[in-house]
Amino acid sequence: MTQLLLLLLLQTASTAVQLPPPEAWEHANAATKRIAPAVFPGIPQWLTTELTRRHCSIPQSFGANRPDNIIRALFNDGNVIDWAVLCSRERVSTILVFWDEQAQNVAELSAEQDANFLQVVLPDKIGFSREIGVAKPATIRGYHRAIGDGVLPPLSHSGIDDAFVGKGSVVWYWRRGKWLRLTGAD
Repeated sequence: MTQLLLLLLLQTASTAVQLPPPEAWEHANAATKRIAPAVFPGIPQWLTTELTRRHCSIPQSFGANRPDNIIRALFNDGNVIDWAVLCSRERVSTILVFWDEQAQNVAELSAEQDANFLQVVLPDKIGFSREIGVAKPATIRGYHRAIGDGVLPPLSHSGIDDAFVGKGSVVWYWRRGKWLRLTGAD
């Protein structure tokens, strides 16, 4: 039995995919599709104006069949819709949360190099793989049950699912004046 396992491991190692060279990763980062706010469909003019003022572009995850990385939901206990945007500036993406549909009331979180979210998505193809989505309370509870990760605070509104597509995610949840980092998809 041990010899069979060793043979399987050797076969697997010999067929392992070679990682692309460093210049391929640099090229993929530069080639990541980033949409200008002015051409992003379905967002209000005040948001387009503010994102343009901040020099934001919206990076698109590989394989997205429609524009992504701008979402809206109630991300706090208020009763006015909030907007969250993955804003890329100089190849660093930050989640911007515009509270109560107001350009002057914004929170920034989870700034990360875009290059940190590149992965091999097809043989000889590297793609950007960061995506934000709405995490409703039931979804957050489901993630929590699957992992069994400590005590979950009471949930009264949605959070932001910050995903490395195909690998996992964290949920950013606003509670008592600060962002909590909760268990996401695994």
